[in-house]
Amino acid sequence: MSDLPENLKYAETHEWAQLEDDNVVRVGITDFAQEQLGDLVYIEMPELGSKVKAGEQCAVVESVKTASDLFSPVAGEIVAVNVALADEPEEVNNSPYQAWFFCIKADDLSDLDQLMDAYAYRVHIEQ
Repeated sequence: MSDLPENLKYAETHEWAQLEDDNVVRVGITDFAQEQLGDLVYIEMPELGSKVKAGEQCAVVESVKTASDLFSPVAGEIVAVNVALADEPEEVNNSPYQAWFFCIKADDLSDLDQLMDAYAYRVHIEQ
């Protein structure tokens, strides 16, 4: 397992979240998640402009092994999706902390307080 970036927040469901400017939160999946899934072959992104709640299922990843839901770490509006991943889902396997899935304009940044820091996430996945 690679080192966990300290500047990210982590959900129990293995998404990472990075706060950008203007209350925008960039979202991807962790190295642990991509290792568990195996080679990704398809990603279904959320629709631009859709509203999501914290913890709500909003995207799907499919691998050679299984399909898995992705959950929004914060409530807000989807303001960007990484369309490049549709053609190259394997980029998530190659660099999970650079290959983001979508960005959410957060309604309330306190949702990020419910997520784990790198240390707590490491403990979570080692259990």
